[in-house]
Amino acid sequence: MNKFSIGIAIVAPLVIAAGLMSGAVAFPDPPTVNGPAPAAKKATVVLAGGCFWGMEGIFEHVKGVTDTQVGYSGGSAKTAHYERIEQGDTNHAESIRITYDPSKITYGQLLKIYFSVAHDPTTLNRQHNDVGTQYRSSIFYQDEEQKKIAEEYIQTLNAARVFRSPIVTKVVPLEAFYPAEDYHQHFLDHNPTQPYIANVDIPLQNDFKRAYPELWNPKSTGSR
Repeated sequence: MNKFSIGIAIVAPLVIAAGLMSGAVAFPDPPTVNGPAPAAKKATVVLAGGCFWGMEGIFEHVKGVTDTQVGYSGGSAKTAHYERIEQGDTNHAESIRITYDPSKITYGQLLKIYFSVAHDPTTLNRQHNDVGTQYRSSIFYQDEEQKKIAEEYIQTLNAARVFRSPIVTKVVPLEAFYPAEDYHQHFLDHNPTQPYIANVDIPLQNDFKRAYPELWNPKSTGSR
């Protein structure tokens, strides 16, 4: 679905991840990795969870995140273009590449935000009004540690019955990340009144602020 053509009247009521939780179950913390504090000041993770405008609108405001870029993962370079991907047969997913300082925020903490407030991990190939494999929930891991933590966390969340339905998020190797067109970068910041942004993505961003005030950075990565 082309989000540029969506009017306010046809935007479905927002369904946030927190609203799909199975009750008063506390959201579990991610697995921890035993070992010394990370020496590196830079790490990246690529996540997909529906419209990349909204995903970036959350992660660009996370303390410890130094850069965000939206793009496409899962398909070929030849088809890594928005209008082509909208046809739904490229195997690309709208994705976000998050660059962060692992001494300030961990990969696991980013996954907790991803699962709890950034999107609904229980809907297959769909988020809100967006339908198609390009809107699937997927973690594109870059090494075995990322894969292990993601898979263990999904098992933990399913075992705790945090959501009413099983998590459908796929954990797959990252083969490539192709940056999206310039006009998609930090789209929420530049277009706060666009109907899809105002009715779907801004409420998700507000949910993040309420759920994790200690992690909220008022400055986005696009303005630093």
